[in-house]
Amino acid sequence: MVFTSLFKEKKYLVQLYQALHPEDRGVTEDDLQDVTVSNVLVNDIYNDIGFRVGSTLLILIESQSTWTPNIIFRALMYLVQTYREYFNETRQNIYNSKKLKMPKPEVYVIYTGDRKTRPEEISFAGEFFGGEQVCLDLKVKMIYDGREGDIISQYVAFTKVCNEQVKAYGRTRKAIRETIRICKDKNVLKEYLESKEQEVIDMLMELYDQEEVMKSYVQSEKYEAVEEAAKETAKRMLKDGTFSIDKIAEFVSLPIEVIQEIAALQSV
Repeated sequence: MVFTSLFKEKKYLVQLYQALHPEDRGVTEDDLQDVTVSNVLVNDIYNDIGFRVGSTLLILIESQSTWTPNIIFRALMYLVQTYREYFNETRQNIYNSKKLKMPKPEVYVIYTGDRKTRPEEISFAGEFFGGEQVCLDLKVKMIYDGREGDIISQYVAFTKVCNEQVKAYGRTRKAIRETIRICKDKNVLKEYLESKEQEVIDMLMELYDQEEVMKSYVQSEKYEAVEEAAKETAKRMLKDGTFSIDKIAEFVSLPIEVIQEIAALQSV
């Protein structure tokens, strides 16, 4: 959330582009056009940041804290959707014989988790087909730290401070406020945090709430799956007739009343 909020602002988006292409110092805010895929429907695809530099370069960037090769396939989906929108915008028909004109793509992932021995680049063919030559490939450049002081390194530093404060204070407002205080003291995203402090607090609290809801949902799903498996075991044991209801309840860790209900249904 902070990632997309930060780079939705053109002045920080310019800094992001220049961190990726330090050779291009003449780019302006007007040269960059936001082409982020929007989540129109609940289950529709959407990416973190997508922008075009004039008509020559298309850049897609994701922020990722957990490692998964599936990000490559998601990036592929984002890229296809972005090109579809570009062709509509430029009124190019993909069914015509005339060759399409399109900006050159670059795909990046800013990874904020534990780097360990993570590679500088991952590819669709490499991750899913053992590096074999296949009819389709996509290469994703991995970014772990950025250059000292640039906007990428500041964002990565912000995430690390945030993680440290969550470890100390839990997913609380205190953890967020301490993160903001420490980052401002260290000149990490200082201008952004000073102007968006309450927004950042609200965003992160919403994120923490969503994570708690998802955690509870997963735990509930796991419990229901375990309970269903225990009931199936109880049914088989009742059918066998070797064990008493008390023993079955003890064995499958279900209340006696549940076993009695299962037994009553089986006897009907």
